[in-house]
Amino acid sequence: MTAYDYDLFVIGGGSGGVRSGRVAASLGKRVAIAEEYRYGGTCVIRGCVPKKLFVYASQFPEHFEDSEGFGWSVGERSFDWKKLIAAKDKEITRLEGLYRKGLENAKADIFDSRAELVDAHTVKLTKTGETFTAERIVIAVGGTPNEHKALPGHELTISSNEAFDLEELPKSILIAGGGYIAVEFANIFHGLGVETTLIYRGKEILSRFDQDMRKGLHEAMEAKGIRILLGDVIEEVTKGEGALQARTKNHGTLAVATVMLALGRDPNTKGLGLENAGVKLDARGAIVVDDYSRTNVPNIFALGDVTDRVQLTPVAIHEAMCFIETEYKNNPTKPDHELIATAVFSQPEIGTVGLSEEEAGKKYPELEVYRAQFRPMKATLSGRQEKTIMKLIVNAADRKVVGAHILGHEAGEMAQLLGITLKAGCTKDDFDRTMAVHPTAAEELVTMYSPSYRVVNGERV
Repeated sequence: MTAYDYDLFVIGGGSGGVRSGRVAASLGKRVAIAEEYRYGGTCVIRGCVPKKLFVYASQFPEHFEDSEGFGWSVGERSFDWKKLIAAKDKEITRLEGLYRKGLENAKADIFDSRAELVDAHTVKLTKTGETFTAERIVIAVGGTPNEHKALPGHELTISSNEAFDLEELPKSILIAGGGYIAVEFANIFHGLGVETTLIYRGKEILSRFDQDMRKGLHEAMEAKGIRILLGDVIEEVTKGEGALQARTKNHGTLAVATVMLALGRDPNTKGLGLENAGVKLDARGAIVVDDYSRTNVPNIFALGDVTDRVQLTPVAIHEAMCFIETEYKNNPTKPDHELIATAVFSQPEIGTVGLSEEEAGKKYPELEVYRAQFRPMKATLSGRQEKTIMKLIVNAADRKVVGAHILGHEAGEMAQLLGITLKAGCTKDDFDRTMAVHPTAAEELVTMYSPSYRVVNGERV
């Protein structure tokens, strides 16, 4: 039997990589993990966590305004971008330390270096040139922003990576994209006082979400003062006097301080030496895996965004735990990618789980759709005109709730609980016999007793 330096070598120190490495080490396996940037990965270092902190920061102007309707008088206020960046950096450093501590406590060997494959069982650290062998290898290097190199002047733009560390808060910004990253940053920058324009080639933002959520958020964003240009793209970015000049296809040339590209993320597989081990990639450069996250090379596995299955942090963690169950606990376990609850931290938020009305209409012959739109209670005194929208999509044949969608404050929190409900296979009758919590916005989910309309063969009736 071949003697390996390690039982498991993990390439990538993000959520999936750290979880698989830490748990394997805690089971007594000899584990090494290598990360070229910072431990914590996209989510902790330049993704979900700092983004949510920025979302909180950007909400305060509305909180200040709303407070006046409740009798408060807020004095002079100002915003310090550098202070926010410093506070964010401090928290990210703390979290990275926790990731490292967890690995250290589990007795895993930690390498601060890029790692590349030499062959199916050998890994090389580019920082030192050292090589190590491992019985199993996990690749969990995540994704990276699409640089859109076909765009003339792309080198003048930023991605979400740089948005977290700008030296100065720009006076104006043009954000290209219509996905959740583009939409969230549009709301963040606008909330911080930046003149914000969103440009997207599609007919409506957030293409994979329920139509009512998309339209409702679009209207809310424009009402706040965010300019949204649909059916358009940036054709060139050049330097002008004191500003960048973004030439668009349909709206002329826009002069802005900053141009941000949020045009999707690509699997971060370039230069990993995958060809040395014979690991198969798909057309987008993602690592091809089977139902158990195993590549075509039997001892090499891949987790998280690098596989381009579902690009969400909890999914990478779930895949890591399934890998542990399968490989080290003699309990073959497939990752379950069905009915994943998710949130868009826009303002207002979107929380969703299951099928959109459009998707469900293609799958089921007849649907019952329960829809409520109302002004939240807080807005009655604040004077804000923003609306909350809630939808339940029900398969008429068996009354099972196959989709739930919310646009409104704290929608993400509600979506987490709805995820449990739909995962359990609850029916509309289960919702109907559940007592409401009053007064809350969430009570609408259990008090919509009659369908707002039906969908038959994909058409509203």
